[in-house]
Amino acid sequence: VEDGQVVGLGTGRAAAAFVRALAIRCKEGGVSVRGVPTSRATEELARELGIPLVDMTEVDEIDVTFDGADEVDPGLDVIKGYGGALVREKIVAAASRRLVILVGHEKLVSRLGQRGKLPVEILPFATALCRRRFAALGYPAELRPGPDGEPLVTDNGNWILDCRVERIPNPAHLDEALTAIPGVVGTGLFVEMADVVIVQDGDSVEVRERPA
Repeated sequence: VEDGQVVGLGTGRAAAAFVRALAIRCKEGGVSVRGVPTSRATEELARELGIPLVDMTEVDEIDVTFDGADEVDPGLDVIKGYGGALVREKIVAAASRRLVILVGHEKLVSRLGQRGKLPVEILPFATALCRRRFAALGYPAELRPGPDGEPLVTDNGNWILDCRVERIPNPAHLDEALTAIPGVVGTGLFVEMADVVIVQDGDSVEVRERPA
């Protein structure tokens, strides 16, 4: 992170750790940045820590975004969305010159889908249609419940269907097939989006970069 940059702030445990570290660097290192949060939770944390924020409408481009992931394959494609912020995360990532993913070693998989779940954000009105179409593609899905037992509502006012998956043979093809269904807002598949993945394994850190 360099002085004067616009920085995308992801959602989840790893992203929250980055936001806290960034706040310390801004205060102690004299670095001035503006943050673009990917969720209300991240926005609240950044404001609490004193990081200046801007809306997506106020910037033409984000210099770099730091976010976590739920799965990372050897090609640096990822699945995100277990935390429920997948669509805003994907929008911020798409607007960024660089996307840096922060994960623990346990998030590495040989092929996406190994953890058994692919989140898809949908319009509530389209729930029945999306579930039928997903099942027809071989990916039965269940509505994600919120703390009150009712469907979880995203920051966008939508619902999330968690598709049951195994090893996804072609993530890009599946992403296209799902997003083509009316009512789908976005999937948790981030294909060819991550530029760098930083992997923590105990006290060691490995940096993996996508080939230019």
